[in-house]
Amino acid sequence: MTALEVRNLHKRYGHHVAVDDVSFSVEEGEIFGIIGPNGAGKTTTVESIAGLRTPDSGSISVLGLDPIKDRTKVRERLGVQLQESSFPDAIKVAEALDLYSSFYRDPADWRELMDLLDLTGKRNTRYKALSGGQKQRLSIALALVGSPKVAILDELTTGLDPQARRDTWTLIERVRDTGVTILLVTHFMDEAERLSDRIAVIDNGRVAAVDTPAGLIAQANGVQQVRFRVSQPLDESVLRELPDVTGVEIVEGRWLVTGRGQLLSNVAGALARAQVVAEDLRVDQRTLDDAFVAMTGRGRRAGVSVTLREDG
Repeated sequence: MTALEVRNLHKRYGHHVAVDDVSFSVEEGEIFGIIGPNGAGKTTTVESIAGLRTPDSGSISVLGLDPIKDRTKVRERLGVQLQESSFPDAIKVAEALDLYSSFYRDPADWRELMDLLDLTGKRNTRYKALSGGQKQRLSIALALVGSPKVAILDELTTGLDPQARRDTWTLIERVRDTGVTILLVTHFMDEAERLSDRIAVIDNGRVAAVDTPAGLIAQANGVQQVRFRVSQPLDESVLRELPDVTGVEIVEGRWLVTGRGQLLSNVAGALARAQVVAEDLRVDQRTLDDAFVAMTGRGRRAGVSVTLREDG
């Protein structure tokens, strides 16, 4: 059954169109990912779903309810962990959960949530003393304390170290296993690929594609990526002007050239003509990063984290 449906959503701020005819649906029990560059309209979309913003046109259904007209009922069924969350420094973990549970008619047992999210040992720890990962787990627990059927999780692993991110991914999968439908907004491609059953790619306020991670990657089969370091300084235009090149990035001294056709031979030829040796050269396998770049033509410079897939 459909847990969430967005149809022809449109939202404008002055002359700026933030969301332009966005449509997608999320089935019960799914982890549905939303990816896109900064400013693409992701946050406006999820804030409209949560009833925090009123769309100019279009319709939203959360478990058959309108987030604006049925605001109170939706809040009883929808849990939200927004990108920016903060709490009083002195509040303790157990106090925060007990307080938030009092806002709902039929809350979850917050003690069980502490166990689920590995916070029981921190029940008497003040918020300011929690690590970044522990604060994120508390935010998730507070989003779940109302026993929601649907949870929105917006950029929940930003700023976390790799181990904390992996731990959070495992927790999200455990939450889904309890029957909660999850709408996951992220700019990490590896996170979207690991967790999502299906993904919507949003760019310039529009949905560019909706598919499974594997389906999106399959659409990027024609895309190639060559990575290397150079033995001496090189002008980017040497590679940007090649006919099969669609993008050139330099990240921490490593060059990433994206393109199609005879990309590798063209890049190698250009480097040879420039008398530059390519060190540690390799051609990457297709990933969700490639699908994103193929669909939007944008990568790290547009605020998207282009990372190699992590094992596991």
